[in-house]
Amino acid sequence: MSTEHVLLTELQRYNLLIPLLKSRITEEAVGNEQPPSEDLEKARAQFFQQNKLNDPEAVQGFLKQQGWSEEDLDWQIALPLRTKAHCRNHYRHKAEAHFLNRKNQLDRVVYSLLRTKDLFLARELYLRIDGGEADFGDLASQFAEGPERNTKGVIGPVPMTQAHPTLAETLRTAKPGVLMHPIRIGEWWLVIRLESYTPATFNDDMADHLSLELFNQWVNEESARRIKTLKDLGVAPTAE
Repeated sequence: MSTEHVLLTELQRYNLLIPLLKSRITEEAVGNEQPPSEDLEKARAQFFQQNKLNDPEAVQGFLKQQGWSEEDLDWQIALPLRTKAHCRNHYRHKAEAHFLNRKNQLDRVVYSLLRTKDLFLARELYLRIDGGEADFGDLASQFAEGPERNTKGVIGPVPMTQAHPTLAETLRTAKPGVLMHPIRIGEWWLVIRLESYTPATFNDDMADHLSLELFNQWVNEESARRIKTLKDLGVAPTAE
């Protein structure tokens, strides 16, 4: 077995092969981008502040801990800016069409949720909220059987698609502020109230977000292609 095959086997065994390939593909793609120097300086200052690198000794300690050189540090600081520049140069023109295809998935909602496996309890809680006898958040804190118990029932703002498909469809047709009758999803009975619905809009931030999404899709596809090539050549291990 060749040294390359042994190395690739080890990388795959420890789930490092694909992340390494993606990092290498990203470096190849964005390495020639040159972000504005003022943006680099700002990013460097922010990085140093976040990591509490207040003096040269702290910087050297950080580099030793990470196993980085000064050049590695500069690369890591510049990478997000290089990636953003690359995405704008190569994917921005595709972003709006991608937005139109994904708009329903990008809409964001805030809603109140209370789930229980007891239908009769769900109905009782619905009636108490609907009749103004109790506050939704107070009842969620007391009776909810899901993680919404910790947020007084409030979920969001989150993308519409983060919810279960049945719940998402219910929210899509709901009116803000209107309490809905309990609905069943699997073993749960849900009491729901849509608080706000924010349709996605195509602006500069959204364009950057979707350009990065398109770039990441390409990186995933390219890494899969290279893995296949390695396996076809008998260099990379194949699944048993």
